[in-house]
Amino acid sequence: MLIIAHRGARSTHPENTLIAIQAAIDMGVQAIEIDVHEHDGQFWVIHDKWLNRTTDHIGKLHWLSAEKLKQVKIAKTENIPTLIEVLKLVDGQCALNIELKGISHHDLLYQHLNFALENCHFQLEQLIVSSFNHDWLKQLKEEQSQWLIGALSASKGTDKASFANKIGATSINLDLDVIDEEYVQHAKQLGLAVYVYTVNQPEDWQWLNEIGVDGVFCDCPAKAIEHYPQPTQFMWQ
Repeated sequence: MLIIAHRGARSTHPENTLIAIQAAIDMGVQAIEIDVHEHDGQFWVIHDKWLNRTTDHIGKLHWLSAEKLKQVKIAKTENIPTLIEVLKLVDGQCALNIELKGISHHDLLYQHLNFALENCHFQLEQLIVSSFNHDWLKQLKEEQSQWLIGALSASKGTDKASFANKIGATSINLDLDVIDEEYVQHAKQLGLAVYVYTVNQPEDWQWLNEIGVDGVFCDCPAKAIEHYPQPTQFMWQ
């Protein structure tokens, strides 16, 4: 079962920072999940649209210019990284799940993805773009079908995993609170990989592994990979 470092090594380092991502790589993870918001010509690696929870500033990300955002601090010493900085740091050493939290220009996203392939030693299958906004994913797949997408959901609808299949997703990324064996099996029948968030307890890891889940998003990856040794290289497809 794949262990995906959720926002980097979040349990020991400030989430979505370069040091958290480097720590996850040093732990031997083969996949990392990050969150991005587009603003002022950049993709910023941060989970919330408000700065209050994780930084020394109060207010919305979009209220500050790119120049001002570069001065914002996380845990007193870290900057909010850009997606370009993360791509350069990871440099194809492991797979990357880029979760879209906010996007206005898909062309800018495609530029970043192509930068990863052309300048940062990523292979196409190491990159996947996920979101709860399935309209964004559908547009991405329609405009540039080569990119892999993962459909996020915190619910189990009557159509189960069919919504993800309809938009051409490679995976369905599900909340731990709604996952069950029936949901997993339906997704598998449609050819979808199943990843579950956010899973930090050994008992949950064991149960999910038993019902056929492909991987978990985990805040404590070092602890998890002690139980589930990871492949030498991982591709989303």
